Amino acid sequence: MAKNNDSKEEQARKNIKKQLLKENDLIRERVEKLNNLYLKNINPYPHKFNITKKISEIITKHKGLKKESTKKEKTAGRIIGLRRMGKATFLDIKDATGKIQAYFNQDILGKEKYKMLKYADNGDFIGIEGTIFKTQTKELTIKVKDFTILSKSLRPLPEKYHGLKDMELKYRQRYLDLLMNSDSRKVFETRTRIIDAVREFYKSRGYLEVETPVLENIYGGAAARPFKTFHHDLKKDIYMRISLELNLKRLIIGGFERIFEMGKVFRNESIDITHNPEYTLLESYEAYADYEDMMDMFEDLFIYVAKKILGKTKFKYQGKTINLSKPWKRMTMQKAIKRYAHLDVEKMTEKDIKNELIKHNIELPVGEHVTKGILINELFKVVEEKLIQPVFIIDHPKETTPLCKDHRKKKGAIERFEPFMCGMEMANAYTELNDPIEQRRLFRGQEKRRKQGDEEANPVDNEFCKALDYGMPPLGGIGIGIDRMVMLLTDSKSIRDVIFFPTMKPREE
Repeated sequence: MAKNNDSKEEQARKNIKKQLLKENDLIRERVEKLNNLYLKNINPYPHKFNITKKISEIITKHKGLKKESTKKEKTAGRIIGLRRMGKATFLDIKDATGKIQAYFNQDILGKEKYKMLKYADNGDFIGIEGTIFKTQTKELTIKVKDFTILSKSLRPLPEKYHGLKDMELKYRQRYLDLLMNSDSRKVFETRTRIIDAVREFYKSRGYLEVETPVLENIYGGAAARPFKTFHHDLKKDIYMRISLELNLKRLIIGGFERIFEMGKVFRNESIDITHNPEYTLLESYEAYADYEDMMDMFEDLFIYVAKKILGKTKFKYQGKTINLSKPWKRMTMQKAIKRYAHLDVEKMTEKDIKNELIKHNIELPVGEHVTKGILINELFKVVEEKLIQPVFIIDHPKETTPLCKDHRKKKGAIERFEPFMCGMEMANAYTELNDPIEQRRLFRGQEKRRKQGDEEANPVDNEFCKALDYGMPPLGGIGIGIDRMVMLLTDSKSIRDVIFFPTMKPREE
């Protein structure tokens, strides 16, 4: 039985090799080297290699070295440079912590062992053991006494200054981008540090981090078209969440007073330099607070993270100097349109605004729900790119969301804000609606819009309304786009530059 299984595995291996051989001569050469290793009973993919130190540790330990060390070190990494000189070979080896030169000599290794190096290529992983010395040019080097091929690379690495300028390669094959571009790797290391700093900030203020479901029976919490799938056991459609909001509010109703969640949300929408269908959203809620408190907190959060990551509150983004110093400007949507688009929407008719939308090639919203407030919200798009320095756009038209309280002083407005920087919306926040009767009425309006063809309107969430019936305290909430925060603090032009594997159109191999 085992014999048959082995033959199937061997046949599968042969089939894969045949496919690879068709691709190009370089791969063919590498497959031949792989076969030669197998013929010599050498496993080019061993299970493990015990290292004593990472490359950075070796460099740190032997930085002031004057004569060759006597103690052997074992390390491993990928070959990124190879120089053959007859009976001597130099390799540059890189791991996650750094790069070091390794020196192989036939007289030290022995003729047969040294011959094994002819099967090594750039891109292979290799384990080495040896002593440390400095060359005549003072370069720290490992004098190799033994080595093991740990993973034979069948495809050559791209040329450093040609292949990685191809955006398709960067985004579709991120592993090569990270391997060849230290700047890309640094962006993603910084991303992790930003996320850590955001968590530190919230936890320092007594917020509890929670987790809520990604799959939902009813989607809601944002104006967005969802991704739908089918649950076979339940025999019903379910949805990928478009927001974290409604489940987090249920937890507030359950007795928590300060909570946050950072997680993936999914919106079936367009892809551009600031939008990806799957992205990282942070939402936080604080009982007994309002949108003014959320504005103050957002300022503090961004300043805290910038200081932690950059050590300062002034930084450059795509050539523009951004100043995070408090207080940030606050401006209504109408005033922003008047200032930057030179249009006084308060004096304009609905027809006038529609004409402006047509003039700026903005798609006209349709349906019975389209009011002057909805049109003003659409016209605001012409202003966004002009909002470079931090600014809060406040007191939006009432029709823009069903989850926010009416403004306590301004008729027709709600207590909502969006902070903008560098032409990007960074967050969305409200004084949260906690009136269950009004919430039902607004949800039914959304349901009506959805039935009229508005794909971004939400269905009625009766279970959420039932939860509200038990009482939710006054509440301030905010949703923050983490990817855009990373873009700003790493000076990255596109959201694709800060997401490891952005959504891409499939292509045929």
